[in-house]
Amino acid sequence: MAKHIHDAYEIARERYAELGVDTEKVLQKMERFPLSMHCWQGDDVCGFENPADELDGGIQATGNYPGKARTPEQLRADIDKALHLVPGTHRLNLHAIYLDPGGKRVDRNELEPEHFAAWIDFARERGMGMDFNPTFFSHPKASDGLTLIHPDKGIRQFWIEHAQACRKVGAAMGEATGTPCVNNVWVPDGYKDTPADRKTPRERLAASLDEVFAESYDPNYLLDSVESKLFGIGSESFVPGSHEFYMGYAMRNDKLLCLDTGHFHPTESVADKVSAVMLWLDGLMLHVSRGVRWDSDHVVTLTDDVIALAQAIVRGGYEERVHIGLDFFDASINRVGAWVVGMRSTLRAFLYALLEPEQLQQAEKNGDLTRRLALMEELKSMPFQAVWDEYCARQNVPIGTDWIEEVKAYENSVQKKRDGAG
Repeated sequence: MAKHIHDAYEIARERYAELGVDTEKVLQKMERFPLSMHCWQGDDVCGFENPADELDGGIQATGNYPGKARTPEQLRADIDKALHLVPGTHRLNLHAIYLDPGGKRVDRNELEPEHFAAWIDFARERGMGMDFNPTFFSHPKASDGLTLIHPDKGIRQFWIEHAQACRKVGAAMGEATGTPCVNNVWVPDGYKDTPADRKTPRERLAASLDEVFAESYDPNYLLDSVESKLFGIGSESFVPGSHEFYMGYAMRNDKLLCLDTGHFHPTESVADKVSAVMLWLDGLMLHVSRGVRWDSDHVVTLTDDVIALAQAIVRGGYEERVHIGLDFFDASINRVGAWVVGMRSTLRAFLYALLEPEQLQQAEKNGDLTRRLALMEELKSMPFQAVWDEYCARQNVPIGTDWIEEVKAYENSVQKKRDGAG
């Protein structure tokens, strides 16, 4: 451990101790925030059914940076490289299109745990839990942007069977890894222009979801989550799976509610929603991304919004009830580097939140709002970075920007040599 890093930490430790914060206990608590690392950053959400297929269903990855993963083996290697540069032990989040079927054609309603055996082995070898997602886009039966609300009963049934198959896969992942798999349902369904009937699509969606969740699974293996969206490409005017719809469905049916930070109006605070919905729900799933003017899924950075989200979880004591996943994809920069920036930024937000003193909330309880405001401002310039550097050093990951050169070396030695990578 570099002496100057530890010396800076000792000064920071003393400064935080003056506010009643034990930084050693805080560093121990950081292990309570495993991030569910989304596999789709590594290959621009193409998957391995037919990677040449173009994305649809409101999904769009922009950029043509060289070296994206084109095989399961390449993607797993990239995930390993990113994890090597991020402190802590995390989870692996897969979409259904990332099956590894050994060259065989498997349609989405035919998925079985065996098609993800290589991924399960990969996670188990690294001590990682797993999360899962049905894929309701980039498929001929989703070409019109409708799946679980489709007026054609046959197409609707196909997607119900797909979601049912994914729950079976997720349960197998949870059993194999020894930690519950969060299986998150998000559908792109909606209308580009103003619909005449908003009731029937929502009735179809609710009925389809009821069929999807009809079979019970051991919650030690599988947790179900439902995710809303404000609008999307091709569904600008109406999305039946709105926040209100899924919040009601989750409450009535004992499901996790997924809050994606890019799926709300730019002026809405997702952080403020946490304490509101947690009064009524057993748990939440978060998809942390960075929307820029719309749900563009930019790489997470250490913004006020992300810090506020972490503060809402820590201040509310929700650490054991909130599952934290990431959801962004940027093809304009090195994809491994995007993972590292996003994961480290999210973890930094939680460290920042954990370093808040108890006297902040105590001042509020005492009605001393002047002290509350003064403390909030003082905390902004406390030596938070020194504590983060110490955490990275203890976790044996690069400190500061040292990781950048390792990513560039990996890009030159591995990623640029991939077929078609430029």
